[in-house]
Order: sequence, then structure tokens, then C-alpha cells
Amino acid sequence: MKIFSPAKINLFLYVTGKRPDGYHTVKTLMCGIGLSDRILISFGKEETTCDCSHAGVPSGTANIAHRAAELFLTSIGKKGDDCRESVAISIEKRIPVGAGLGGGSSNAASVLLGLNRHYGHPLSKETLLSMGSSLGADVSFFIYGGPALAGGIGDILEPAPPIRPFKVVIIYPGIAVSTESVYRNLNFGLTNHEKENRKILFNESTFDPVVHLHNDLEAAAMMLCPDIGSAKQALLAAGADGVLMSGSGSAVFGVFFDNLRAVAAKRSLSRRNVAWQVFLTDVTV
Repeated sequence: MKIFSPAKINLFLYVTGKRPDGYHTVKTLMCGIGLSDRILISFGKEETTCDCSHAGVPSGTANIAHRAAELFLTSIGKKGDDCRESVAISIEKRIPVGAGLGGGSSNAASVLLGLNRHYGHPLSKETLLSMGSSLGADVSFFIYGGPALAGGIGDILEPAPPIRPFKVVIIYPGIAVSTESVYRNLNFGLTNHEKENRKILFNESTFDPVVHLHNDLEAAAMMLCPDIGSAKQALLAAGADGVLMSGSGSAVFGVFFDNLRAVAAKRSLSRRNVAWQVFLTDVTV
């Protein structure tokens, strides 16, 4: 079975609190994009295995896609004394690693959805969403399908406001950023100044990416990767209608409502810095 595992961008991300267990709560608007990994699942194996084309992504049980497969197979009774069915997972990475684009979470969700389809949909969407939450905060979003407002630690989902389609040019600066490090550097007191803006934003009937793009984590991520700021400036200079860092970084995206300008921006930015990876894609609305 061959599966396409899509990336996501955060069109806004507000840090709204911190739980006693140390996890931060957020309010974020997530949207899928056309950039995707490719996953091959082979069935009838003696044990579950997982390998990845990217040297920086762990193999075996350390990979979230491996854990997703084992969780699914156990839940439908394919793991036990009377039945031991396993799969081999091979991931071809196109989504940059450590970029804030949700690649690992998407891989896990895609494995859950693919296995559910292969075995005749034994699990409901609600069950899959619950399984996704147990694996990681963003996994549920990729199971949900379509743009979504996410609360809690990113796992409480609700329908998103209407989003006007646009092209996306993404710059990955070539430096992976640790989500844990970004949150550790976050000045949570400064994010509280945005509360009044949040009230207005969350009541809007239509999301305007030019007006509403915002990410509370940008400043903390730029301390770890100054190239984030350089990438934002480069996208604006290339004609982007709006720019933002996605998730906890380090990838930055530009919103383009003009297709020809987006193509030209991708071409020029690809030549600007040899360390940058530049992608042109669409949002999934």
C-alpha cells in the first residue's frame, strides 16, 4: 500500500496557558498543504519494522509511525497469542524534519488511516482520533481531515472558518529546531498581551491570511535560528502577501494570491541561499 502523508502549516498560533504537567495549551488554525512524504506499507511480516530515507529520523520502535502501526494492530486483535500480524513501513521523506510542518505526526496519522482502510474500516473516526491523541498532539489533525481550529495541546479540534485558497512558498532554512527548546525559550508573559486580539480573531467569520497571520512562538524560535527572520524578509521581498513561521519552526511560509508571482518567488528564492530548501505548493481547503 502506497500512501501520501501531507504536511501542514499553522495560519495562526497563540499560546493560551500552561498546564500543571508542563505542556502549553494553544489556540491554532491548521491547514494541510500539498507537500507530502510517501509511505509504503507491506503486509504479512513476522514483525513490525519501520525505516526512513532521512538519516535524522529514527527507525524501529522510536519512530512514531511504528508505534501507530503497533497500536492499531493490537486494537483490532492482530497482536496476541492467537494472532501475530505485522507490517513493514518505509518512509520516503520530502517534508523537512524539525520544520514545524508536522511530518512525523502526519506519518503516524497516515499509517492509522491506511491500515484502517486496508482492514475494511474496523475502527470509527472517533476511535482513530483518540488513538492519534495518545500518540502526539498534531496526529489527530491529520486524521480529522481539512482545516481545523485546535485547542488544548493541539488535540481538541473543531471546524475552521472559511479560508480563501492561495499558493504557499515555503522556506526551510536547513536548520532543525527543537519544539521543546522553543517552548523553553518562550516568554509566556509577552504572549498574554495578545488576549484582546484573540477574542476578535476567533470570532471572525472568514480567516484573512494577510491580516490574521500570527505565531507566539516566532520570537523564541528566532533566538535558536536567526535564519527564520531572514527567510521571512526574503519572502516579503519576493512579493508574498503575508509571511509566518509554521508551528515551532524553523520553516517559514509565504502566502501568495497571485499564482505567477508565487512561481517567480519560488524560482528566485531557490537561487538565493544554497542551504535553503524552497517549496511551492497549495493549501488544502
